[in-house]
Amino acid sequence: MTNHAWLLLGAYLAILLLVAKPFGIYIANIMEGRPSLALRLGGGTESLLYRLCGIRKDEEMGWLNYALAILLFNVLGALAVYGLQRLQLWLPLNPQAMTNVSPDSSFNTAVSFVTNTNWQGYVGEATMSYLTQMLGLAVQNFFSAATGIVVVIALIRGFARHTAKTIGNAWVDLTRITLYVLLPISLVYAVFLVGQGVIQNFDAYKDVTTVEVTKYDAPKLDAAGQPVKDAKGNAVTETVSQPTQILAMGPVASQEAIKMLGTNGGGFFNANSAHPFENPTPLTNFIQMLSIFLIPAALTLTFGRMVGDMRQGWAVLTTMTLLFVVMAVTAMYFEHQANPLLTQLGVDPAMGNMEGKETRFGIADSGLFATITTLASCGAVNAMHDSFTPMGGFVPLWNMMLGEVVFGGVGTGLYGMLVFAIMAVFIAGLMIGRTPEYLGKKIEAYEMKMVSIAILVTPLLVLAGTAIAVMVDAGVAGIANPGAHGFSEILYAFTSAANNNGSAFAGLSANTPFYNVMLSIAMWFGRFGVIVPVLALAGALAAKKRIAVSAGTMPTHGPLFVVLLIGTVVLVGALNYVPALALGPVVEHLMLWSGR
Repeated sequence: MTNHAWLLLGAYLAILLLVAKPFGIYIANIMEGRPSLALRLGGGTESLLYRLCGIRKDEEMGWLNYALAILLFNVLGALAVYGLQRLQLWLPLNPQAMTNVSPDSSFNTAVSFVTNTNWQGYVGEATMSYLTQMLGLAVQNFFSAATGIVVVIALIRGFARHTAKTIGNAWVDLTRITLYVLLPISLVYAVFLVGQGVIQNFDAYKDVTTVEVTKYDAPKLDAAGQPVKDAKGNAVTETVSQPTQILAMGPVASQEAIKMLGTNGGGFFNANSAHPFENPTPLTNFIQMLSIFLIPAALTLTFGRMVGDMRQGWAVLTTMTLLFVVMAVTAMYFEHQANPLLTQLGVDPAMGNMEGKETRFGIADSGLFATITTLASCGAVNAMHDSFTPMGGFVPLWNMMLGEVVFGGVGTGLYGMLVFAIMAVFIAGLMIGRTPEYLGKKIEAYEMKMVSIAILVTPLLVLAGTAIAVMVDAGVAGIANPGAHGFSEILYAFTSAANNNGSAFAGLSANTPFYNVMLSIAMWFGRFGVIVPVLALAGALAAKKRIAVSAGTMPTHGPLFVVLLIGTVVLVGALNYVPALALGPVVEHLMLWSGR
């Protein structure tokens, strides 16, 4: 690793940890309804929204009603996004006359954006109208992010309350997170991006004359449009000159802001954050990385504030930070290693692996970006993961297999980590023969059933989906690279979908009816198959009495607990996927360095 890589990582962590505490306390104050300037300024708007929607602010819900409200909210969101895509040809703000999207692709995209996955099987600038991008995709970027945050707030209330039958009001929670957290920050963020060169307009696409004429060889076609072949059966090519280029326009900055802040990741353009209209400078690249972890890091201290012990929040934040540093260093280290086969052809090994990376970012910024986006449930990319070295590509894959609990998505990362924390104290309790407890709540059979469901549903979706895909013709037809790398492409796709990440190796042709349906199933149940048991867990914990701390109580805020939690996350994540990883990136790494 270079000095730049170490300085970049150090600066990133320093700024992130500096802003996490005040922002976390701000979120806690908002969600607890404590008097604040934000609530005074937005109180009128908030009350108006409640009156228009018929919401009784002071009526709280049990966990089941809370879960049903969340499910209803997201089902309606999916239907809205699906309808916009299917009707966009006849709707306004469509200067390029984008046609209606096919049913299977519309279904996949609707599920993708509602579940905060933002998997994109389509080419954004060639498929979606401005109205669909704004009213459908960008709006769901806000709502899916809000959903993740309110679920973890409900779980935190489960720890903080005792002998209570309710965990909050879902409609109030969704309104406050959107109104006081996501909207104001996204507005300021979008203005910053515009100042850096990210576009924001409603113009039609522009034809521009390039400084240099682009020349390339293309297959020669006959009158019927079929490739012409020579006597040996080889395709005949001809030189084509292209003096112009089409520049896509659109309201990009407004979507880019919430895409990163809400750990959504769905780009306006197909190239995502590698596109200069989305991510033009090293400064925007750094701020985008910072904004991805901003809310997940702050929520750990929101947790500490709401349960009345900031040490609990710092313990979780320390766990996440240590795992993040290991993954970031590993990714940047392996990407700084040159491909041995290219070195044999004369490529300078000091360059590292620059394949698939933007020169304005380089290896360190690309490796760190890939680590951050896959530890969070953010599918944004500024480099081609498919072009990473085998072990460099292993890191993003492994990050998602951990359940994306290392910071993770907004809300989802923390409630996933708290589920692992309950698992950790349960294991510790078994070792010493004592009933496990966490934050004064006994962890009993019902809680462990919910924890087991929340942990196991994702690996089940990933491994079963991958197995089906490699066994049927429709699945293997999309593989661009045979062998271990092709297997990794499919494994990565289902891992990304079930963990609601959305990034891809990009070597897999996944915009087919088979993958659109299969990945949609993985995305939906990967999201709500975890949310429902987490809310059930919140309800059960809220109803319990608080146990007084005794001499036998295991502290859950010190180094020992941090080590135990790290071990639980790594071991549970590892054991589920080791055989699949051995068939993919591990064997590919061994083949590369053996010259095969």
